[in-house]
Amino acid sequence: MSQGGQAMLLTGNHAVAWAARLARPKVAPGYPITPQTPILEKLTDFQAAGEFDAEIITPESEHSVMAACIPASLAGVRVFTATASQGLLLMHELLHYASGARAPIVMVNVNRTVASPWAFWPDQTDSLSQRDTGWIQYYVESAQEALDTVIQAFRVAEAVSLPTMVNLDAFYISHSLEPVLVPAQDEVDAYLPPFSPKHRIDPVNVESWGNVVTQEMYWNHRQQIDEGMRQVPEVAAAADRDWNQCFGRGYGLVERYRCDDAETVIVAMGSMCGTAREAVDALRDAGLAVGLAKVRLFRPFPVEALRAALGGVAKVLVLDRNYSPGHGGVLHQELKAALYGLPDAPRVDGYLAGVGGVNVSPAKIVEFVRALGTGAASPDSVWMR
Repeated sequence: MSQGGQAMLLTGNHAVAWAARLARPKVAPGYPITPQTPILEKLTDFQAAGEFDAEIITPESEHSVMAACIPASLAGVRVFTATASQGLLLMHELLHYASGARAPIVMVNVNRTVASPWAFWPDQTDSLSQRDTGWIQYYVESAQEALDTVIQAFRVAEAVSLPTMVNLDAFYISHSLEPVLVPAQDEVDAYLPPFSPKHRIDPVNVESWGNVVTQEMYWNHRQQIDEGMRQVPEVAAAADRDWNQCFGRGYGLVERYRCDDAETVIVAMGSMCGTAREAVDALRDAGLAVGLAKVRLFRPFPVEALRAALGGVAKVLVLDRNYSPGHGGVLHQELKAALYGLPDAPRVDGYLAGVGGVNVSPAKIVEFVRALGTGAASPDSVWMR
């Protein structure tokens, strides 16, 4: 277990910047956008102090940011970037290019509402709308988990040659201060060795990228991406176990809280999980057997872990801080698909709670759980405030 490092009072954004510094990327393109800007600002502070040995590039847009990340990664160096909301949406085309290039870029996205109308509050629709781009996706609950997960993400991305997105809620995490244990550089170096890919752009050992291909070659390429994605749960679980062994903190792919004898389990992602923990404690104090399953890894969706966590449970309440028009809550719908055919599958209700950053208090979650009915659940996600 870690003996070095230090405790600091950090926002989620500054915890991310510290994680990027500790991971030793060599290229860090970025474009400022609220509420991600403090990450880029802190990295430039580190660089100015001689503490961040990376090329910081500030192109004219987020589209150009990702266009800079991809060739840098293909040249064989570790790459980090960060964005939010409309910036992530502007990158959409290049996100497909990055995964198709098998470029293990790590990007932090600060979840923020998407226009229109214009707003600045926490909402996960921005990243969830990118779920089919071929990026691994994590969602974190706290500044500490953000720091830990960014470093783990480099290890996972580089093991399977796929880009990885770490998502944290705007303001609730990005701008809130909390004590964070920052590990020592030598300990992170031992956990995350230097990036040394087998394939890179090299004029001596020539390889090509981005060619026009036949149908069969494209089919094979997509199948290879699928094979990489299928490796992620095992690789991510191992990376988390090793982190826990080194630093005494682990989260799993699906973190279970007071679930062992639970009859009802709340399922959520991101900062709402902290609120749900308080609600679970209040419900337990009132004699109700309620637990929480926090989905930390969303892509690939951890089907087996969720089936293990929720099999035999009577009721599941999914809380979504997102809205997919015509589809409902993304986590709600994905969870129903994951549990389909499970012999002892629970009733699954989905609430659109916290969309657009609307506050969802512990008392409100208690109210949601107490109001759950019996019989068949609605197939649609329900708007709740």
